[in-house]
Amino acid sequence: MKKISNNVFLKAHSFVYAIFAIALFFLPHMLWPNYGVELNDRYSVFLSQHNSIFLGGIAILGFLFRDVQYKSVTAVKLFQGLMWTNILGVLVTLYAAIIGVFVGFGWSDPMFFALLAVLSFFKVQENK
Repeated sequence: MKKISNNVFLKAHSFVYAIFAIALFFLPHMLWPNYGVELNDRYSVFLSQHNSIFLGGIAILGFLFRDVQYKSVTAVKLFQGLMWTNILGVLVTLYAAIIGVFVGFGWSDPMFFALLAVLSFFKVQENK
């Protein structure tokens, strides 16, 4: 399997997170119903927008570190951080799917986070 450079991986990872951050901020009424989540009031809309802070922050940090030196301590720690962030994403979204908060398209979220966690794990191993 061809290895993806740290730069390309971090740009792609950041792009995915940035898209979701933008969608959660500007299009919460279009996005959340696909997951079975109903936005009933301005407070639920704000919570969606508030969540975009963290997704956008992860996107920004990944993009800023896109030129991290290969096989460096910084690279390993960065990819470990992304891996654990994505594992947390698996746990939280799987919980939402199991208890019935996420339905429909919501089951794709744990798979999405699992894929990013696995890819981040491979980047940790590559950079050790």
